[in-house]
Amino acid sequence: MAEAYIVAAVRTAGGKRGGKLAGWHPADLAAEVINALLERSGIDPAAVEDVILGCVSQVGEQATNIARNAVLASKLPESVPGTSVDRQCGSSQQALHFAAQAVMSGSMDAVIAGGVESMTRVPMFTPNSLPAKAGLGTYMSPGMQRRYPGVEFSQFVGAEMIAKNYGLEKDALDRYAFESHKRAISASRAGLFADEIVPIEIRLADGSGSGQMHTVDEGIRFEATLEGIAGVKLIADGGRCTAATASQICDGASGVLVVNERALKALGVKPLARIHHMSVMGHDPVIMLEAPLPATQRALAKVGMSIDDIDLYEVNEAFAPVPLAWLQTLGADPARLNVNGGAIALGHPLGASGTKLMTTLIHSLGQRGKRYGLQTMCEGGGMANVTIIERL
Repeated sequence: MAEAYIVAAVRTAGGKRGGKLAGWHPADLAAEVINALLERSGIDPAAVEDVILGCVSQVGEQATNIARNAVLASKLPESVPGTSVDRQCGSSQQALHFAAQAVMSGSMDAVIAGGVESMTRVPMFTPNSLPAKAGLGTYMSPGMQRRYPGVEFSQFVGAEMIAKNYGLEKDALDRYAFESHKRAISASRAGLFADEIVPIEIRLADGSGSGQMHTVDEGIRFEATLEGIAGVKLIADGGRCTAATASQICDGASGVLVVNERALKALGVKPLARIHHMSVMGHDPVIMLEAPLPATQRALAKVGMSIDDIDLYEVNEAFAPVPLAWLQTLGADPARLNVNGGAIALGHPLGASGTKLMTTLIHSLGQRGKRYGLQTMCEGGGMANVTIIERL
């Protein structure tokens, strides 16, 4: 079977809710990433055979197939199609998997995979709240309700369940969140994100801009202290999680260009990494966020690797209990986890986070001269994608 290679990987710097990217229409924001992939790879835009974009809140400005709309806003020709994917927080990681499967099959040679989410312009939960207000019902079907009677699926409840089940007290979550900020601060000040970030013109919510470029993740709290994080109020009375130990609401886009060996030769591009493994797994939708643990174990078993064979890991910091429980279960090295910080510090732009983490993982492996990287995401509905790459 043919191999799948990543030849370019970029992301925007994260924007806070109402912050420096709030004035960007999400289709235009995604188009900026597409254009950057074309520029960095140097390929003929007409050689791209499909664009697959992850997006969670596909309503309003993100409706009507945002992937195709991003194509039409970009430098790609009209002949390039696009399709949008919703696997919740793993949407763009799944877009990468679909792109890799396409080029490995030989049905396509070059595909852009990525994601976008403007959590300012299309707030989280909008796809549920708007129909509910209009009397258009809920995603919870009678069949689901019979199977899960009285259950209200909630990522917040799931995070608390994980913290309790794995013996993770609030102080451990606070320390983890502080470490995420420290790593992000160090990486940002050292310029480790410079090669992966696409400079984007600052556009505020009112549409104004100063002509300055947005190049630093806006969510990083450069003056963060452990005491300050520990002082944030609990999300739920008697719980352990706070807003400071959860991922930040974020605007952003990210993407990768995926090709096979035939395209490597025909287009004259050099690979950054090879897709070594990709899988997805369903798990308990009530605890919801635990799926990365068994999914990682299964992925490693499938490829005959141990966690010690993996040089760096990116485990999305939806809530601090998730990566901490993952470390505990896998017996993994904390020093290899989210080495440049994670979503607690950098933000979690939902549908864009999958290829955002992949972009950071590829560049981090290169900077450290390491070989294998693993990425996994917890996802709404109790699922997880796992991707293992080999840096080339």
